[in-house]
Formats: sequence, C-alpha cells, structure tokens
Amino acid sequence: MSLIKPFRGLRPAPGRAADVAAPPYDVLSTDEARVRASGKPWSFLHISKPEIDLPPGTDPYAPAVYAKAAANLRAMLDAGVLRRDAADCYYAYRLTMGGHVQTGLVAAASVAAYDCNRIKKHEFTRPDKEDDRVRQIEALNAQTGPVLLAYASDPVVDALLDQTHLGSPEADVTADDGIRHQIWVMRDPGLIAQITAAFDAMPALYIADGHHRSAAASRVAAARRSGGTAGDGSSDYFLAVIFPHREMRILDYNRVVTDLHGLKKSALAARLAAAFTVEEAAARVQPSRPGEFGMYLDGRWHKLTIRPELIPADPVARLDVSLLSDHLLGPILGITDLRRDKRIDFVGGIRGLEELERRVDSGEMAVAFALYPTSLDQLMAVADANEVMPPKSTWFEPKLADGLVSHVLD
Repeated sequence: MSLIKPFRGLRPAPGRAADVAAPPYDVLSTDEARVRASGKPWSFLHISKPEIDLPPGTDPYAPAVYAKAAANLRAMLDAGVLRRDAADCYYAYRLTMGGHVQTGLVAAASVAAYDCNRIKKHEFTRPDKEDDRVRQIEALNAQTGPVLLAYASDPVVDALLDQTHLGSPEADVTADDGIRHQIWVMRDPGLIAQITAAFDAMPALYIADGHHRSAAASRVAAARRSGGTAGDGSSDYFLAVIFPHREMRILDYNRVVTDLHGLKKSALAARLAAAFTVEEAAARVQPSRPGEFGMYLDGRWHKLTIRPELIPADPVARLDVSLLSDHLLGPILGITDLRRDKRIDFVGGIRGLEELERRVDSGEMAVAFALYPTSLDQLMAVADANEVMPPKSTWFEPKLADGLVSHVLD
C-alpha cells in the first residue's frame, strides 16, 4: 500500500472558490461561524459547522447536525457549486501570509501507515472529538477537513513539488484574514508516478495538526473493512496536505493564569529564582530563543531565563512548554493538569503580546507567560521518540482552508 496516492478531488467549480473557501471548522465557535457565513450560501461553513443552519442552542453533536451537513453538501453538488475531478490527481496548495510562503501537496495518505506509526503522531486524542469527526465523515461519505502533515525536507521531493505549481492556479482566494490560498491540479501521469514513488521512499511523515481527523479516518476505515463496506478502498486513505518541514511556521502558544495560587508577589519572585534568572524589562518581552520566557504581571514585563542545568536531554522534557510547566506552572502555581485545570487558558501567538496584556489588565487573569515557539525539528524529534507533547504546544500559521479540496469515499 502506497504511503500516499492521488485521488478524485471534490472542488469548487471554476469561479466558485471564493464563495466556498472557509476557515477550518475547529478555529471558530458556532456564533463566529454563523456571522462569517451570513449572506454566503455556498460557504463551506454550512458543511463544516452545519449547526449554524439550525435553531440557536442546537447541540452541535446532535444527529440533526450531521444530517444537515449531508443535506448542505448535496445542495452544493446539485447546484454545481462543487464538482469532482474525473480522474485521480494530486494538487499543489500554496499558502501566502505576508512574506511567508509555503507550498505543499494535497494527497490521500495511507491509514495503514498511520496505524503502524509510519505517519507519526505527537498528541493524545479525545474520544468525544474523534466521535464527532467519525460522525461527520460517515454523514458526508467524505473527508472534508485536511490533516496537516510534514515531511523532512528532501531535495528530490522538493524539486518534484516545484513542478506542481507551474502556470495559473485553478483556485486563487484571499481570505478575510489576508491569507492567500492557491490550488493547482496535477494531472500528468508521469509526474504523479514520480511523486508517489518519492514519498514511498520516505521513512515517515509527521502529523503537524489534525490528530483527531486522522484518528477518525482510521476508525472509519476499520469499521468499513470489518463490515464489508470498504468499497474501492478509498476509506483506507485520508485527506492530507503535506509540506516540507523547513517551510512550515509554528507560532508561540502562550499561557495566562487566573491567580497566583495564594502567593504574594514577593514570594512568587523568590520561588522563581530557584529555576530562572529574572530581569525586569522596559518593554514587552517576545522570547528570542529557547529557554527564555516573558512574564506579564501587575502591568510590568519580566524576562525569565531557565537555568541551563535544568534543561534535560529528553525531547519532551526540554520543550519550553514543558520547562514552564515543570518549573513554574506546576510547582509554583499548582497547575498540574493543562487539559482540565480551569485556572489556565492558552493564547495563540497570532493574537500578539497585546492580547496577554489585555487579559491581565482587565482583571480576568493575574499573570501571563510568553513562550518561544516549538520548532518542527522538536516536533519531529518527539514523534521519532514515540513520545507525546504537552497540550497546546504548537500553533500553526497560516492555516489551511476547508472546502478547496475534499476526499470522497466511494
């Protein structure tokens, strides 16, 4: 079984990409999605967040929601807004955000490779989120949210991908947030075969974002095989966009905490000195290297630097998110469960340090911590060691759009 394969993509009809393209389903609340889709009958949010077309207060996991997603997909097909390619293709997908550009391959990735950890994971999944994606796939008989994958940049594969985005793109959309999304369709059988072989020669791919989507695809594939409904085997693959890891961009994923766990500020400073050097800063602290943190407390910024002897060799324990948890959040502020503790919240770096200041200055939070971003090399090292990252370790930007290419299960 090939690591990846081409497929007959379901895509917006010519001239319809701007009408269809939508933010990923998991970055908007229902209320935000309802506003974003207002006046846009063909927005993919009607498929990825179908509760927006049902009465306010509808449980987003109710059976009626998945049925509405299927009905909305049928309506878009019947209206000719979405069309399926006649033959198997690969697709080039370019994201442009300011001066940052990354170009990847849209492909169907092997569930078997995922199951045997050749497509490597670095996060735990939650059963309720997996269940949601399973129901969505089964209702639509399609995978509509692509999994973001990375490959260790390889000059042969990089050169092949350079051939996939020649000429004019078949979709070119600049979203409301200013991010440009471009799609090229690769139909040449020779180039398709070369790309398939080049990826087959790779030892592994890495999940960057989309652990619940890939886990759900694996569950659907297993259920269809055991039930004798696997069809042509398309359910043995899942929708993915694969980028060279050197082109991908991870932003900081920062932390805000509601209180100081009963400590006075003077006592907090004394406790910090055991693991960090602490310097008061005259301006906002955007960490410039691993092991450096910004702390915003009582209207002032401080720079914290972890003592070098406390940085271990283990690929998970040496992550900045782990160092902050192991030497500050846990022992000093009493936060030991990042998944469940209501005293902590997380702020993606796309919102800037201003958002950390706002959350603290408003009185909602007592203290904020700015982190240096996790790198792709660190992510891959964790996955190669078969370990798991702490929650909220990576914030990928720019994000893929939903609706530009979907994978139908025949």
